[in-house]
Amino acid sequence: MVVTGIRIGEVARRAGVTTKAVRYYESLGLLDPARLANGYRNYGEHDVRLVRQIRELGELGIPAGRSRPFLDCLTAGHGHADDCPASLATYRDAIDELTHRIDELTNRRAALREQLARAAHRGDADSSADTVRQAGAHPAPADDSPTPDGGSAEQLPGTRMPDLPLRDTDGGTVRLDALGAGRTVIYVYPLTGSPRVDLPDGWDTIPGARGCTAEACGFRDHHRELLTAGAAGVFGLSSQHSEYQRELVERLDLPFPMLSDPTHNLARALGLPTFRVDGLRLYERLTLIVHEGLVEHVFHPISAPREHAGQVLSWLRENTLPRNQI
Repeated sequence: MVVTGIRIGEVARRAGVTTKAVRYYESLGLLDPARLANGYRNYGEHDVRLVRQIRELGELGIPAGRSRPFLDCLTAGHGHADDCPASLATYRDAIDELTHRIDELTNRRAALREQLARAAHRGDADSSADTVRQAGAHPAPADDSPTPDGGSAEQLPGTRMPDLPLRDTDGGTVRLDALGAGRTVIYVYPLTGSPRVDLPDGWDTIPGARGCTAEACGFRDHHRELLTAGAAGVFGLSSQHSEYQRELVERLDLPFPMLSDPTHNLARALGLPTFRVDGLRLYERLTLIVHEGLVEHVFHPISAPREHAGQVLSWLRENTLPRNQI
């Protein structure tokens, strides 16, 4: 039974929409209220239910223009607007459309991530022919599995640090041949992840690749002890750009700067070991103890990045310098 006398404002209020929306639904032919003798619209409870149903479908992403099967189902006397086969078919069509849109957005997101990673690591893939020859490197295989580029850490003790200025995250440069008379700890790492940039494919399966953030946190937590044990300074070093490294320094609140070597000049100068993965050339993880311009000690390989800062601290304590050399 149709109850007379419901004004359009009351219909809108009870259905949770605006009066403008009610008029729009009428213009689409979804509502057909009766008219009083004076020409005014005569809405009833059924109209309120129809408008409420249109609103609920809209919240699910089904526009008013596609609500007709549901409204017809209610008008036919069914208890629910989706009791009819035509309503279920509309659900399926909407799901199919969403699936298509999700696939498109997923592909677009993947393309954006690839572009972001390419921009973030631009310069990391040191692939010029001259550099490959100088470093004794081999081209990456077609499947981008990690491959060593050559280089070794065994020959490093006693090697003089090169006249090589590297950009740091403080905005300046650090010359590796002018680190001062005291001991300097330089831990070299492949790369660190970021909330905004994905790691290379298969990163977690590469032996020794994981743990860069944990290693940085270890040197942060032991920083004061390292200085007390005789280190004049601590640096992290990777082939990532300073802008990328600076995010890590700020996020982890590191008390020391990072050095950026995107063209792998130090690898060429000292013959440091590197590897390639996913189109990138990266440093193998190792740590140099530099004293008076010479490599005094090298840690390589490093199997437990999380505990490595503690290992460096123990070495410093066990190999103290005479006071006149600190």
